[in-house]
Amino acid sequence: MPVDVVIVGAGPAGLAAAIRLKQVDEALEVVVLEKGSEVGAHILSGAVIDPRALDELLPDWRESCPLAAVPVTENHHWVLTERGKWELPHLAMPPLMSNNGNYTGSLGNLCRWLAERAEALGVQVFPGFPASEVLFDESGAVMGVATQDMGVAADGSHKPDYQPGMELHAKCTLFAEGARGHLTKRMKAHFALDAESEPQVYGLGIKELWDIPAEMHEPGRVIHTQGWPLSESDTWGGGFLYHQAGGQVALGFVTALDYANPYVYPFEEFQRWKQHPAIRAVLEGGKRVSYGARAINEGGWQSVPKLAFPGGALVGCSAGFVNVPRIKGTHTAMKSGMLAAEAVAAAIAGGREKDTLSEYDSEVFSSWIATELQLVKNAQPLVAKFGGALGSAFAGIDMWLRTLKIRLPFTMKHHTDAEETRRADLYRPIAYPKPDGKISFDRLSSVFLSGTNHVEDQPCHLVLKDPTVPTRINLSVYAGPEARYCPAGVYEFVGVEEGEPRLVINAQNCVHCKTCDIKDPTQNIEWVTPEGGGGPNYPNM
Repeated sequence: MPVDVVIVGAGPAGLAAAIRLKQVDEALEVVVLEKGSEVGAHILSGAVIDPRALDELLPDWRESCPLAAVPVTENHHWVLTERGKWELPHLAMPPLMSNNGNYTGSLGNLCRWLAERAEALGVQVFPGFPASEVLFDESGAVMGVATQDMGVAADGSHKPDYQPGMELHAKCTLFAEGARGHLTKRMKAHFALDAESEPQVYGLGIKELWDIPAEMHEPGRVIHTQGWPLSESDTWGGGFLYHQAGGQVALGFVTALDYANPYVYPFEEFQRWKQHPAIRAVLEGGKRVSYGARAINEGGWQSVPKLAFPGGALVGCSAGFVNVPRIKGTHTAMKSGMLAAEAVAAAIAGGREKDTLSEYDSEVFSSWIATELQLVKNAQPLVAKFGGALGSAFAGIDMWLRTLKIRLPFTMKHHTDAEETRRADLYRPIAYPKPDGKISFDRLSSVFLSGTNHVEDQPCHLVLKDPTVPTRINLSVYAGPEARYCPAGVYEFVGVEEGEPRLVINAQNCVHCKTCDIKDPTQNIEWVTPEGGGGPNYPNM
């Protein structure tokens, strides 16, 4: 299927790129591939959204977009102790940290609305079609992608409903897969895109939606927390609680994946956080209605790789444009998609098919994306190096100095999250409390609320490069961290007490968060695309 532009991923960056392409040249044939069963099915974010890019892309968005329903009305930042809290004054924070003028709501629903606007302009959006392979021409340039075969059995044979994937040949291919996209990872390696940047690092965000009593609901109230319980677990991160539309709160917890202690259990840290008196007070009497998880880019500006390569480019979280202190990346992702679209349209108009769009890199590096991310570039590595309390203080000072155009002559560096993992014999196991079934829960009942489903008889999409490594190295050296870092209970060691341990992979539970691909200390696990439509089915996350 020949097209002008193929976009991999119907998230905010991919859809913003598709819309901008049609705004610039309505004759362009644009296709967006989405691996979820529908647009938004795999989209998960807090979310408090800065509308800057939306205002540029679709100035009338407030007239019909569901996001416009709940502007932020209150902004709180709590530092938690085990039983108490104190509020960090916003006057102490750089102006960039303000949420004035922002909106809170479902990023999934925003993407559904953006997809409608894209289709109205003539963009073809194909949900349920994961891009599984990158295609190259004889010169080595990207010439498109191939979608995943359907109807392949676990043993590799073809079932009666087998359908081969489709090749989409394009003049330019944009990768908008989100954090740790599996084709993006291949493009980075193939074209050495990150040769001159710091390695990307990540956090694991786990989120729930709750219906809460009307007397507890305050639409537009935004709360962020830091400190307990991670202050006790040799790691850092924080929580969020957003009062959104329909009597719901979106709450979640982000654990930085550069933790050293392999006994850290991000899902259980989230459950502990919900039991804090200040958080529990909001949830008591309410009902949990949805659950999900997703890895988040945390590397900052110094981890942004080269963006363009022959025949394609990275946009959005595939490139890593998250502002970590603000916990925001939708606006920067959308803006990158828009800048890429303008460069692509100009190149196609000039007959430069499958060219390297170096002007896209230049435009991003001279845009407000760069201005904003350079202000916070040292925040994540400072907190990672010095811990939550001291690191946050240093990060705040650095952000203030940069806001005042006083740039310190250094850039903090970091290692990959996998490399930061230490041996289990250096630590003691962490005793986490059992779930009470009212505020805190177990993983399997949580995964049920994510709507996750995969065709049972298909090849496992969680590939072990060496099947002996999980027991030979990960279990013996690191106490089997894959059984803890996965928020969906995919990985399970059995037969340990009998002296015959083996790893069981429950791939049907996978919520596509990509944590295993990131945190596995031996980098033995590779996440690849399952059959189309598989994974979570988030209603409004």
